[in-house]
Amino acid sequence: MNHIRKVTIQDLEALSLLFDGYRVFYKQGSDIDAAKAFLKARIEKNESVIFVSATKTEQLTGFVQLYPLFSSTRMKRLWLLNDLFVDPTFRGQGISKLLIANCKQLCHDTDACGLLLETAKTNDIGNKLYPSAGFELDSDHNYYCWNL
Repeated sequence: MNHIRKVTIQDLEALSLLFDGYRVFYKQGSDIDAAKAFLKARIEKNESVIFVSATKTEQLTGFVQLYPLFSSTRMKRLWLLNDLFVDPTFRGQGISKLLIANCKQLCHDTDACGLLLETAKTNDIGNKLYPSAGFELDSDHNYYCWNL
């Protein structure tokens, strides 16, 4: 059985491997050193909240990373669920839903107004997971992005 806990800097090596797998899933090139540097900065600067799932022997099996935002209209914190990944060998065990439950608890604990996320239209797993975890597809708004 997996348990969920907040990441520590001691998890950096194992977390970097999971994070690299997540990036490769989204068609990015593998770069474990850059992944490690990116995650180390987020953890040390307290710029995100990362929860990990781990086995009884503390093998990391998945993670979720959230970034703090604010809703001006609701005048409250809003969390961006930016990254969610479970090692393929551990999928189908409910780990994603456990990670999401911890994200929802974080919203309660920080008096936030909710969670926001996006996923690729081609992410069949995610597009089934999120509605089953209580998320609603927002068809009322257009989302735009500008990239360098």
